[in-house]
Amino acid sequence: MKSRFTPHASPPKLKIGRFVQCLDATARPGSKPWTHQSARAAAAALLAGALTVCAAGGPVRPLAQPHVVVVESPDPERIYCYTPGIARLRTGRLVATMDFGGPGMTSDQPRGRIFTSDDGGLTWTLRGSFPFLHARPFEAGGALYILGHSGDLMIVRSDDGGLTWSAPARLTDGQSWHGTAGNVLEHRGHIYLVMERRVSQTIRVWPVGELAPVLLRGRVDGDLTDRAQWRFASELSFAATIPNLALDPALDHFGVPFFAAPYPVGSRPSARRPCAPIGWLEGNVVRFADPDHLLHDPSDRTFYIWLRAHTGGAGYAAVAKVVEHGNGSMITQLATVPSGKRLLFVPCPGGHLRFHVLYDEPSKLFWLLSSQATDSMSRPDRLPPERYGLPNNERHRLQLHFSRNMFDWCFAGLVATGATPREARSYAAMAVDGDDLVILSRSGDARAKSAHDTNLITFHRVRRFRELVY
Repeated sequence: MKSRFTPHASPPKLKIGRFVQCLDATARPGSKPWTHQSARAAAAALLAGALTVCAAGGPVRPLAQPHVVVVESPDPERIYCYTPGIARLRTGRLVATMDFGGPGMTSDQPRGRIFTSDDGGLTWTLRGSFPFLHARPFEAGGALYILGHSGDLMIVRSDDGGLTWSAPARLTDGQSWHGTAGNVLEHRGHIYLVMERRVSQTIRVWPVGELAPVLLRGRVDGDLTDRAQWRFASELSFAATIPNLALDPALDHFGVPFFAAPYPVGSRPSARRPCAPIGWLEGNVVRFADPDHLLHDPSDRTFYIWLRAHTGGAGYAAVAKVVEHGNGSMITQLATVPSGKRLLFVPCPGGHLRFHVLYDEPSKLFWLLSSQATDSMSRPDRLPPERYGLPNNERHRLQLHFSRNMFDWCFAGLVATGATPREARSYAAMAVDGDDLVILSRSGDARAKSAHDTNLITFHRVRRFRELVY
């Protein structure tokens, strides 16, 4: 474990043999085995945007089924791979982050890892570690940062493109935060991103009903390891959005929650599959620049937070609104639609699990990377053992959509699929690399403990993604 993953050891390079194994695992029956030479050629073609190998037949073929293994658990039963994050620097270098979890990790081991690639993702070099999780890498003002939490929000900085890193700095003191490697928006000289803070301690199971998404704004020209360079929006927990939610939620006609989910303990739709009280988490920040959009703010002071909606159902996300004021404060609230009704749930393919939103300026489109649900109406007690969680927790089909407005989504394609429900392709992050999308996925193979507790972080490339628009 130590020699492979700590930054004190010689930085490892990904072996081409791992790519051979990936290709062999997805080959059609009867095909010839891959050699190291053929794998090198295929890998080069993949990363140059010329590979069209497909692992499955049918009218919809995965866009990026071949992959490179960036991280592999040394002990899949006890050490798990979580929270992939990816950034593409102005130099073209790719930066990947992730964290380890599970009973095989000891308290003195740093959870996070940092990798870089200078050949488009074909090989990856370990550059360091960090003592926090749920982190994302991003570039601002010529520096590279990684922000996450270990209870409190924490951040590290690199001034040489990720080769060396500062000591971790705390941005909060004595708080309880949560998050994921969501998107980062740069606008008017500031960086905007979302983390969530737990604001109460009532729920005794998974506490997503007590999370408040917080929009963070940092100055691009400042040192973002300095707390003074950040401004935090006001807090609105999910429990505060609906009157009497804990006692008698006035939600009918929508099927929310889908399964009984009483505060503070939730329910158990089947013996092995609990349902926590409903809530939201893992947000992405969105800005509507189109003046024809019904939610456009002419003063350009409004942002929206698109969040994973935990309700037991599938196919929609939750939304909060943040308005900036002249004094620099940011107030979080629910949006209002033209009828005067408040907006909380919106259609979103895969909005029930962690998703990633990216706005692409050349195409003027929002791109959505999420998990595809195919059987969320199955009876929980009849799901196969390899399925993780509730019926809406299918994690082995990674999909891509695009939209002009974040409400109406067009299917662009499957990105990659696992061979079984245990073999996840989910919780992914993405970045634009020229004409391509580069994607880092929380993945698993047949050795994974579950679709949640995965043993791989895999790199995928969707070539010429803008040509998928129709």
